[in-house]
Amino acid sequence: MDLQILPVTTPKGRIEDENTLVFGKEYSDRMLIMEYDSDKGWHSARIQPYGPLSLDPAAMVLHYSQEIFEGLKVFRQADGNLAMFRPADNVARFNRSAERMCMPQVDEKFFLDAMLELIRLEADWVPHNEGTSLYVRPTMIATEPMLGVRPANQYLCYVILSPVGAYYKGGVAPVKIWISDFYVRATEGGTGEAKTGGNYAASLYAAKEAAENGYDQVL
Repeated sequence: MDLQILPVTTPKGRIEDENTLVFGKEYSDRMLIMEYDSDKGWHSARIQPYGPLSLDPAAMVLHYSQEIFEGLKVFRQADGNLAMFRPADNVARFNRSAERMCMPQVDEKFFLDAMLELIRLEADWVPHNEGTSLYVRPTMIATEPMLGVRPANQYLCYVILSPVGAYYKGGVAPVKIWISDFYVRATEGGTGEAKTGGNYAASLYAAKEAAENGYDQVL
């Protein structure tokens, strides 16, 4: 599969003050996209301008939560070079999540190379300040319009980039953890090992309770 690179005609302005960066609010100029259907396999890989997705209201991701994602970071070092920590391991975990959710796996070498090409094109979006980074979010969703409980036959895989500050407002300082012995996020035989959105949705109520009690996160 070839990787097509489409031009960006209206680039966004760069972050003027990196001290104002928060987590997950700003996005770079480009995104990586590739499509899948059961007859053709993966196809139409391209780096294109960042923009909204178009989904049928019956897309299976919206009804049966066939969705996975990953998260990794690009850091700017003191000499200006860029560094990542074992991105191939994130791609491998992406495929393990795909297998658990009955979704098609990606070619790990192609996907990693395409993701690195996206990062090279967007290198100016990697912030400089200590404690900042460029967050990389690979995602796969089921796009087939079908109201029936089964694995979808069509998928969209994409990667977006976000210059970020610290995830927690206190930065790298220790975080306060609320321990809940009532709510359950992962159970034996469940999908806890997969990075799928439903696991995170199940944790939101407990996290809300933790925040109401002055804690940063819930265990």
